[in-house]
Amino acid sequence: MNRALKIHERDNVAVALEDLKKGETITVGGAEIRLPAEIARGHKFALTDLPRGANVVKYGYPIGKTLRDVPRGSWVHSHNMATALDTASDAYCYEKAPEPGPVPDLGLRFEGYRRAGGGVGIRNELWVIPTVGCVNGTGEQIVRLFRETQATVHAGDVRVFKHSFGCSQLGGDLSATRRILADLARHPNAGGVLVLSLGCENNTLAGFLEELGGFDKNRIKFLAAQDVGDEIGEGVRLLRSLDERMAGDRRESVPIRELRVGMKCGGSDGLSGITANPLIGAFCDFLVSQKGSVVLTEVPEMFGAERILMNRARDRQVFEKTVGLIRNFKAYFTGNGQPVYENPSPGNKAGGITTLEEKSLGCVQKGGSATVEDVLPYGERIRKSGLSLLCAPGNDLVSASALAAAGCQMVLFSTGRGTPFGTAVPTLKLSTGGSEDGFSRTKGAPPNIDEGLANHTKTAGRPSHERENHSSLGLNFNRRFVRNHDRP
Repeated sequence: MNRALKIHERDNVAVALEDLKKGETITVGGAEIRLPAEIARGHKFALTDLPRGANVVKYGYPIGKTLRDVPRGSWVHSHNMATALDTASDAYCYEKAPEPGPVPDLGLRFEGYRRAGGGVGIRNELWVIPTVGCVNGTGEQIVRLFRETQATVHAGDVRVFKHSFGCSQLGGDLSATRRILADLARHPNAGGVLVLSLGCENNTLAGFLEELGGFDKNRIKFLAAQDVGDEIGEGVRLLRSLDERMAGDRRESVPIRELRVGMKCGGSDGLSGITANPLIGAFCDFLVSQKGSVVLTEVPEMFGAERILMNRARDRQVFEKTVGLIRNFKAYFTGNGQPVYENPSPGNKAGGITTLEEKSLGCVQKGGSATVEDVLPYGERIRKSGLSLLCAPGNDLVSASALAAAGCQMVLFSTGRGTPFGTAVPTLKLSTGGSEDGFSRTKGAPPNIDEGLANHTKTAGRPSHERENHSSLGLNFNRRFVRNHDRP
């Protein structure tokens, strides 16, 4: 069994696949290398002597430069290498990459809920969507009383999507919140939606209805708490009417081209880019070949690997949109006086990721080799089949919520160090295998993605409605960025 991996023929570092001891001799690519120090799993060591200022190459691309001479076999990390990126390195040229070859239509299908308003759901759930954070608790009370008094619940699950926004917001900030919430109200995974308002917030029901546009009045109901004497009772009554409407919903066979999947990573480690992320990328390529839709986001984690995506753009127009996506996000950082490339978290670094280039080159593996068909602004819904790039940050809560709002029926979420977060749609966790401790924390939990997460021991053996609800929305990306960069 290989104990270390050289990913690309151009690489001058290898990745430890298990903890390696000081003084061991490791064979990599036919060459024997003695290790002068311990190398933790997921971390890198030099395959050759690297002089000060040399490029450190992984995935076939530079991931930084050495800060001092690094002898062969030595551990390569933050103590002796650093990012080589800077804000001036954004002169981009469109060099179109070869497109993947055609793949036959396999005629695959899945069972889903076809909605009268368009789209197909993979779940049939009943959602309460507050227009403002002030009524989060009201929504919870409505759902609790509904569960306690409804003998039979036809919905697969009943959820309140809590958030802290909807008031004291202006301009693009308010528009972004309203747009995300309206996107969720139209989501095909919801067989019924109660939009819950307080009545005096900036995110008025009138403005929400304008953003929502046409909708199925049998499936979406509205309640302004200040307009009724008993908002809890009225909310329960509306949930009952929606649930009764859902009683006749049935799955039907639909073509796989109707599937829309978001791609995320969080708690990444040094194995993310060589195990879970390439696996997601292979699925991405397959689904795209069958005319389905996939969405890649986390824009700051494209920095350093953005040219790979730019050169896969369908045409020059999509290329220019991708350039705008990257430049606008960099401007968001610099405009707030923050460094652009100070990204890998302490957990990322502990897991073996040293620089943003390294993290990004692993992150974009989730996009496989598919052609980039479209670039979506924050809060925009999927417009084309194939691979789309979505404007959202690396923050798990915000980016995963944006994927759900874009219309993804589920999210594939890779993790190395472990994270329990799930969003409004089924969120399937794929482990990199990089942390036995992380695996043991989740081992034994039910393989249930209805709860927005997979493998969380605290949910094991408990009824669906009693499990932890990780349904809070991440909307705190709305502020200055959206106001200044509403459309890349």
